[in-house]
Amino acid sequence: MSTENDYHERMQAILAEDARYPADAYDFVREAVTFTVRRLDLDALPPGRRHVRGPQLLEGFRDLVLEEFGPLALEVLHEWGLQRTDDVGHIVFNLVRHGLLGASKEDSQEDFARGYSFEQTFLKPYVEADDLPKDLPQIA
Repeated sequence: MSTENDYHERMQAILAEDARYPADAYDFVREAVTFTVRRLDLDALPPGRRHVRGPQLLEGFRDLVLEEFGPLALEVLHEWGLQRTDDVGHIVFNLVRHGLLGASKEDSQEDFARGYSFEQTFLKPYVEADDLPKDLPQIA
């Protein structure tokens, strides 16, 4: 079986098991992992040693989303069913369970809990302060 066929089969299994997020969201999170590995200059390490912690991935994810989607970032994420950083963690651990990403025994889905507010992060840079919703979530 080719690697592409294997990937496709595993993705179909994930999507059948958890329909909250479309394939595009999974692909983007995998792209964010690659982006973060490069940013942290882990490419020179052997594949088993290129470990990215949850908070590091959330930083890379944030920067890639802003770079790729700019003012449309929040809209794209919401279209994919991503409302908060916990959703990124759900995608990561679905990929881990199906062998499409690796994790260490220290990694946890909790590493992605309440990382930052999507609204603050992806809306605020593009909206005048007076136009921001008054009830914008504040997550440290």
